[in-house]
Amino acid sequence: MNHTVQTFFSPVNSGQPLNYEMLKEEHEVAVPGVPHNPAPPTETSVPNHVVWSLFNTLFMNPCCLGFIAFTYSMKSRDRKMVGDLTGAQAYASTAKCLNIWALTLGILMTILLIVIPVLIIQAH
Repeated sequence: MNHTVQTFFSPVNSGQPLNYEMLKEEHEVAVPGVPHNPAPPTETSVPNHVVWSLFNTLFMNPCCLGFIAFTYSMKSRDRKMVGDLTGAQAYASTAKCLNIWALTLGILMTILLIVIPVLIIQAH
């Protein structure tokens, strides 16, 4: 087998070979757990509503809305970790809407579970 050494030239460097740092920057390997393209810190933070979703999942979970909201909250957190702020905001918005519905239905169910028996007892 004939092994030949090739020198790569960059048009930007006008004929000078690329050095190690330039090659490393061009072909950097993604490390698990580290954002692929880390975005610079911005002033806007994306709330993922994980605690609220967990609360709705554990207490009075009507129609499994709390669990679904928790799933969207996790997706929002994952998107934020990757650096996709648009996707994180979309998932967070859905989680917030589901949490509002779960909380509203949970409060209504709690009130009805208290009021209806009291009305039945007073009727007898």
